[in-house]
Amino acid sequence: MRFFLSALAFSLLPVASVAAPCGGSFPTFINEMKAEAVARGHPPARVDAFFRSARQDPKVLRADRGQGFFQKPFVEFSRRLISQNRIDHGKKNARKYSAVFDRIERDYGVSRGVLLAFWAFETDYGAFQGDFNTLNALVTLAHDCRRPALFRPQVFAALDLFANDDFDPARTTGAWAGEIGMVQMLPKDILENGVDGDGDGHVTLKTSAPDALMSGGKMLQHLGWRAGEPWLQEVVLPAGMDWSLTGLHTEMSVKQWQAMGVRARTGALANGTLPASILLPQGKDGPAFIAYPNFRVYFEWNQSFVYVMTAGYFATRLEGAPVYDARNPQPGLAGEQMKTLQRKLQALGHDVGKVDGILGAKTRAAVRAEQIRLGLPADAWPTATLLNRL
Repeated sequence: MRFFLSALAFSLLPVASVAAPCGGSFPTFINEMKAEAVARGHPPARVDAFFRSARQDPKVLRADRGQGFFQKPFVEFSRRLISQNRIDHGKKNARKYSAVFDRIERDYGVSRGVLLAFWAFETDYGAFQGDFNTLNALVTLAHDCRRPALFRPQVFAALDLFANDDFDPARTTGAWAGEIGMVQMLPKDILENGVDGDGDGHVTLKTSAPDALMSGGKMLQHLGWRAGEPWLQEVVLPAGMDWSLTGLHTEMSVKQWQAMGVRARTGALANGTLPASILLPQGKDGPAFIAYPNFRVYFEWNQSFVYVMTAGYFATRLEGAPVYDARNPQPGLAGEQMKTLQRKLQALGHDVGKVDGILGAKTRAAVRAEQIRLGLPADAWPTATLLNRL
């Protein structure tokens, strides 16, 4: 794909109040999207050509509603994603593209393990980038009323790419949610952060590893990545730890955590003035990590806690960290048990978001609050004991 700054011009034009609502008749929705595209300054003929092949894709909706894999606990999830094959290929790609990673670290401050981990998890280092028609995925999700505010702008970003001959509505493919290329970037991200890493005058995220990696590095910098700083590190916690202080809701300086007895499992903790949080993905009896400011940037890439924890850990592993100590966490709750827990928490007045069986940030916060109320260790890890007490 080629990237030109002129593609952004359309997004700077005033837009008439022609906004296609979600839901309803799909052909009507497409016609309203076309009207909005013309109002944004695109010639009608180009708009017609762009939307000509657009179709609603029910497979996209099934994929969007069937993300049960993210219900798995961290230890199981990470062991399934971090295979020896991915480790070996990560090391091989680190050597192969060493000069590219040097440029990324110099220009964007993003460590190579971070991008290698995303590259591995998103597309197995480019081997499988998704076979969903990208335009169909985007218009389907924009028409669906779950997250139209996220996907409507992506349709118009794809139209901007099309205007520069950088997007083929009928042939461009990628993930079910509309991401394209080796590190899976949405069209708007490509417009804003696309980088010609191999110097051929094009930004080709599907076939050029330098383009994909440089673009990913620039996007992370754009999202707030702090140059040269760590993101995640395994730690050993002291006996008698106040578990209510764990979780992303509490930040203290590294020096303060050290004063409480927190220490690195290997090596040394980061600069003592850095703010940090202690994370227990499976409670007080499972693995423990200290998360630095860069770790929060991961949630701008993916909002799943278990995915972010695994991607952050794998990045450290690719840079030499040992296999984490899984210890012996208490069994968690299965999908239906988790949904039952979420309903009980709702009945007690907690906002857990959607009852979906996924241990997200709101459910963790509610679990911690109830653990404190019931005099249980407040590690935000839901167990059968908590469920029975409720």
